[in-house]
Amino acid sequence: MYYHCLGKIPPKRHTQFRQPDGSLYQEELVSSEGFSGIYSNLYHLFPPTRIKEVKAVENFSVKRVAEYKLLQTHLNTSKVGETGTDYLKARKTLLINNDCALSICSPTQRTMDYFYKNAEGDEVIFVHDGQGTLTSQFGTIEIRQGDYVVIPRTVIYKLDFEPGPLRLLIIESASPVETVKRYRNDVGQLLEHSPYCERDIRPPHELITETKKGEYLIKIKKQGSLHHYVYEHSPLDLIGWDGFLWPYAFSIHDFEPITGRIHQPPPVHQTFQAHNFVICSFVPRLFDYHPQAIPAPYNHSNIDSDEVLYYAEGNFMSRRGIDRGSFTLHPGGLPHGPHPGTVEKSIGAKETHELAVMIDTFKPLYLTDDALPYLDKNYPMSWTDNHSGGFHEVNTP
Repeated sequence: MYYHCLGKIPPKRHTQFRQPDGSLYQEELVSSEGFSGIYSNLYHLFPPTRIKEVKAVENFSVKRVAEYKLLQTHLNTSKVGETGTDYLKARKTLLINNDCALSICSPTQRTMDYFYKNAEGDEVIFVHDGQGTLTSQFGTIEIRQGDYVVIPRTVIYKLDFEPGPLRLLIIESASPVETVKRYRNDVGQLLEHSPYCERDIRPPHELITETKKGEYLIKIKKQGSLHHYVYEHSPLDLIGWDGFLWPYAFSIHDFEPITGRIHQPPPVHQTFQAHNFVICSFVPRLFDYHPQAIPAPYNHSNIDSDEVLYYAEGNFMSRRGIDRGSFTLHPGGLPHGPHPGTVEKSIGAKETHELAVMIDTFKPLYLTDDALPYLDKNYPMSWTDNHSGGFHEVNTP
């Protein structure tokens, strides 16, 4: 990430910076990886440590399926409507491991009457449908359909969405979510051949400074629980900040595809990196232009990763029976590839208009209890010409 600044800050860090009444502004260093990663310096009207009340703890854990066969998996979430009331209660986590968690979220309530802080994970919100505003200590960001909204851990924020369809894919990461290392130079700038650049990244642009006292609830996620903290001042009490750690938006529509004469492998679609997993964007693009090219992907075996595709828009020529808003999980240990008939059908095609988000993990993913209602029992046999049998439903506790 690059340097950004909003509001008023002193000439030097960790020096006297006084309010009009002579009292000091309260400096807060928000740093990652101890003091070795990216950080920002925040300047508050009130001490960020001053709390009014700590309320009861709320369970926010996820239960994974105890036993699940090694299977190609389709979670047919395409017809899912509203998934809950507010932003947190509407989260349905479907796939998890120690590195990441994948959730869908379609809340009925379009505004949050509290603030939220994920104290143990970065978040990437893919806005499949909807538009609105993210408000945090760092300022406001207008978000719209197709945006990845990247929120570093400990950022205090709330979301307000406009009326209309609303569907979110939420990726939580136990490690920092970063731009792709091979697309950065030695000082961190995105290279000329990167599929996106700093111009495409939208930082907070309007700082909101709230001075009034009252009761402000912040729900903090930590270790499978929501901890309810009440402050007598707003978390939006910043007069200014600067640094490299802040939330931002990047649109999948601004990702520039990399194409070639023959079929390009999934790493060309990589958009973000984290420890033990990557996030990729499949976007409208021209197909391969070798005279004998086969646009459909070849059969391949992931020997050390699980592959998840979230299908956003378009017709996915290598798959059948997959609708907008579905997930497929192709686990390491099994080969997967195009469905029967799709290879020949793809020959001669010149372009695709598909949109999809892919998450490749280097540790196995596990289904949760919330995923079971969406399980497509026929999908594991869908590569055969007649896939009416052969798969027995998993026994769950």
